Amino acid sequence: MPAALILDLMLPGLDGLELCRAVRAFSDVPILICSARVEELDRLLGLELGADDYVCKPFSPRELVARVKALLRRAQGRLAPVSWVPAA
Repeated sequence: MPAALILDLMLPGLDGLELCRAVRAFSDVPILICSARVEELDRLLGLELGADDYVCKPFSPRELVARVKALLRRAQGRLAPVSWVPAA
């Protein structure tokens, strides 16, 4: 299983939003959509269908790296074992 998925919505022969929904149906892998679709409706739909973040093109490589690092940090927190001792 990949640590994260960077998904471009403009895929030849594929609907990127449908792919996002399909991946989310069976996996909790962090999904970052990067797309030239910049309208608010597109961003909201991507997030609603399961993306954890959405970045609009053009973006800098540094911004992309920072966003992926943030996704991985949050995913580690979700997946890390929790040690909990009930109060006596």
